Formats: sequence, structure tokens, C-alpha cells
Amino acid sequence: MNSMIYLIGAVWGFGMTALLGRWLIPFLHKLHFGQTIREIGPSWHKNKQGTPTMGGLMFILAIVTGMLVCLPVARSMGYFDTTLTQVRVFGGLAMAVGFGAIGFMDDYIGVVKKRNLGLTERQKLVLQFAVAAAYLASLALSGDDTGTVIPFLGKIDLGPGYYILAAVLLVGLVNAVNFTDGIDGLNTTVTFFAFLSLALCAGLLSMTGLSVLGICAAAACIGFLVWNFHPAKVFMGDTGSLFLGGMVGALAFGLDSPILLLPVGLVYWAEILSVVLQVTYFKATHGKRLFKMSPIHHHFEMSGWSEVKICGGFGLVSLLGGAIAFCCVMWGV
Repeated sequence: MNSMIYLIGAVWGFGMTALLGRWLIPFLHKLHFGQTIREIGPSWHKNKQGTPTMGGLMFILAIVTGMLVCLPVARSMGYFDTTLTQVRVFGGLAMAVGFGAIGFMDDYIGVVKKRNLGLTERQKLVLQFAVAAAYLASLALSGDDTGTVIPFLGKIDLGPGYYILAAVLLVGLVNAVNFTDGIDGLNTTVTFFAFLSLALCAGLLSMTGLSVLGICAAAACIGFLVWNFHPAKVFMGDTGSLFLGGMVGALAFGLDSPILLLPVGLVYWAEILSVVLQVTYFKATHGKRLFKMSPIHHHFEMSGWSEVKICGGFGLVSLLGGAIAFCCVMWGV
């Protein structure tokens, strides 16, 4: 029975995402919802001008409907027997949708104004912290505590400070995943391995509901790659990248072990750290650059790496980080 629900989630996630592309991409073209390419970006990205954005709607719809399809089977098997279990799965999914909604607003404003700007940074941060706070509150009201599982050390109670740290980590992760979205197929490839590793960790801990969610999300990433692989026919936009960040966070927090985000998110953290270092170095040296361009995937691109090579290399790093997380769960519980 376990294999049946995994198969349903995987087939639905992949199939629905891939099929939606046949309808959504022409629809986005018709609405002229094309990406505006930044002037400061690599010059060869100019030929991507007008490529439809907001394609993240494809995998958002696939994952949400996929979990609704799996719900009756999961309930009959007793996987959602407590309120906390339901919140960890569906509350986490709702949080990801909330982040995706913020991204949709950002994309829509950018498309309407025909420039690569949407919501202000302050507006996005306020909304993101509000979504993270709502999710954490739902966990607390469902009986979750302020402890977190650290492999090899067990569960450690962080007290009230847990909620502040958790909110900062969630918002930081979501924005780090957003920075990873910059070339064809990169964010989708990296996040596929993140989802897969977290799904395997959940399966190892007999958290089948979370595992199914992770498998469905990983399969949806592959379905999106059908349309997003170089040369991309559609971009996920902030709609998709913020949703993916929320989903990765939901899985790690659902496992009660957000520390797993450190190895699982190796690429994400490298991306956002490269931006912070670039800005800091630029200001400190009055105009000098540490990298040819940030986020760091653009540094490799400016160094002559093809987009496919960057996706492959960063994907392997994500796979390695996921393997480390899985080993920590397997040997450290």
C-alpha cells in the first residue's frame, strides 16, 4: 500500500505539471506575461526577453491537487491520525502556497509595469514573515513544542527563542531559493534533489504523509523541467521560486529537524552568501567586485560555463548535500 500512494503522488506530480505546460505557456504568451531581463545581467540573456514567467503555477497546481488526490488513500491508511501530522503536511503546503502568492503579486506587478521590479523589499519581507509566523503558530496550536531534533544529539528545547530563529530561517531560506533561480533549469534541478532527499528522510522516519508530499514535489520538478530545461520555454518566476522555498522549509520543519536545511540547502546558502559578500566587498572597496557577477551561478556563467553545465554541477552539490542529510538521519537518530 505504501508504494501505491507514492506512485500516485509521483505520477500525478510529474504528469499534471508536464500537461499543464501545454495549456499554460500559450496562455501566458497570449497575456504577454513575459519576463523582463535585467540590464545588468549577462548580455546573452537578452534573447530570453519575453519568455513567459509565472510558470511556477504549473507545479503549484500539480502538487496541491496531487495531495488532495492522495488524501483519501492516506487517510484510509492512518497517515493523518493526529492534528499535528495534518498541520505538518497540509499546513506546510499552505505556507508554501502563501509564499507563492507573494511571488505571484511580485511577478504580476513586474509584468504589468514591464520592468524587472515588483513589490518593494520591505513589502516582501513583511509578507514573508507574516506567512512564516502563521505557519509556526499553527504548529504551536496543534501541540508542537519548541524543541528541534539535531542528529547525534537528540531533541533540544530552544524555548521561546525557537520561533524567532525559525521565522528568520524560513524567510532566509525562501529568499535563498529565489536567488537560485537565474538560469534555465537551475532552481528546478537543485530543488528536485532537495525534495528527494527530504522525502527519503521522512520515509526513513515513517512520516509517510511528508514523504508523499516530498515525492510529489520532486516529480513535479521533473515535470517542470520538460519546459524549463535549456533553452527554457517558460520561467517559474518568483511565483514558483518562493513556493519551492516554502516547500523545502515545510518538509524540514515537518521532520522536526530544520538543521537538515544546512546540508540540503548547500547551493541555496552559497547563492545568497555570494550576494551578501559581493555587496559587502563592493561597498568596502568602493566599487571592486569579489565575483564577476552574483549570485554565484552568474559568476560561473561569466567564466564560460554553459547553463547546462552549471545545472549539472550545482545539481551534484545538491545531491551531495541531500546524501549528507539522509546519512545524518539514518545514523544520527
